[in-house]
Amino acid sequence: MIGMGAMIGAGIFVLTGLAAEIAGPAAILVFALNGVVTAFTGLSYAELAASIPKSGGGYAFVREVFADLPSFVMGWMLWFAYMIAGGLYALGFAPNFLELLHVYDVAPAEVGAVALPVVDIAVPAGIGLAFVAVLGLVALNAVSTAASGSVETIFTLVKVGILVVFVAFGATAPMFSTAEFQPLFPGDSGAFSVLPAMGLTFIAFEGYDLITTVTEEVKNPRENIPKAIFASLAVTVVVYLAVVGVAVGTLGAQGLAEAGEAGIAQAATEFMPTGLPVIQNGGAIIVFGAVFSTLTALNAVVIASSRVAFSMGREEQLLPSFGQLHHRYGTPFVAILASGVVMLGSVALPTQSAGNMSSLFFLLSFIVVNGSVIKLRRERPNMNRPYELPYYPIPPILGIVLNLVLTGVLVWYLLRTDVLALLLSGGWILLGVAAYAVYTHLRADETETRDETTSAVDD
Repeated sequence: MIGMGAMIGAGIFVLTGLAAEIAGPAAILVFALNGVVTAFTGLSYAELAASIPKSGGGYAFVREVFADLPSFVMGWMLWFAYMIAGGLYALGFAPNFLELLHVYDVAPAEVGAVALPVVDIAVPAGIGLAFVAVLGLVALNAVSTAASGSVETIFTLVKVGILVVFVAFGATAPMFSTAEFQPLFPGDSGAFSVLPAMGLTFIAFEGYDLITTVTEEVKNPRENIPKAIFASLAVTVVVYLAVVGVAVGTLGAQGLAEAGEAGIAQAATEFMPTGLPVIQNGGAIIVFGAVFSTLTALNAVVIASSRVAFSMGREEQLLPSFGQLHHRYGTPFVAILASGVVMLGSVALPTQSAGNMSSLFFLLSFIVVNGSVIKLRRERPNMNRPYELPYYPIPPILGIVLNLVLTGVLVWYLLRTDVLALLLSGGWILLGVAAYAVYTHLRADETETRDETTSAVDD
């Protein structure tokens, strides 16, 4: 549920129309190919999780096989990527929740600001609701791992159920039986139009890696973590293909492209019946789905970011308090609160730049994780591997190559459209390296002082 909750997020609702704008009916192929690309790295995550059953995800694996500085940079990037993704999900939750209130006439169509009586100020409604969502889920995770897991399960089942209803009505609609999927590739770009669309929608498949951040909190992780990775990937790909296929088949690629980020909602209004109990029309059911999708994705990254910080603290690459469990709640309390604070701050980042930074860091981390499989196989050939990826070394090599291609496409795109994202990404890494150098120096001085004191006492 953590993996599906993160992957089947708001992306399926807002990216489908954008993919159709670039690739036409081949938007279906875009999601299928991204699923294939993701599967290669998923195999690497499965083998590493079975071999190294530690919480922390990609950071824990890299920490096992690489030196201190590379593993720190990996954890630093992942931690930040999860946190800024959380900020984006929170900002995505706000307008959908307001739209849901508007559908039921609880709130007006335009809500400019909400009052905060405690401090006697007003803030934009979107930012205010984003803050409430982050604070609520951070508090839930801080006091109970079981409760946050239950919330993730319930919300994920609700949103998948909503998408199943969407697919069922769409696949049986008269307009779907006369759907036209030709020409498959639009304009002069032809099949090459698939590549930029893949780069745009790849973020929709980032999430299965979150499963490995909670390895130590899972029963029999060597067996269950790989199963969870494969199950969440398989279900997500099937759901995506069904939803995109119905959207293109009912609204048409051009209509879907014209609707843009509201493509799925527009498609639903074309074939969903009106006057349904509780849910009034097709648009309303998609708003329901978007609200639950953003909340489950947000909860998943609160869990994941805190476990990366917890693992780094335990390895003494962040402050030791990050790597400690709360004496009463049994949760990584400090790591959760710290992740929540940065998540709240990331809400102020430009939305597009934040999304691009998150995608860039995830792609880079996937490259390193695939490299970790190869390095670990060479250095520890006799290591206990309850799960071994098939046809080694082809999957990790393909994972490295394909993620490098997508990284190159993304960097090229950012150089043309969003240089700020590249500058902020480089700045975060440099900040981390500087913090690591200072912290390492202080630790060395502390160790030296302690050794001198011990020696003097012995004398």
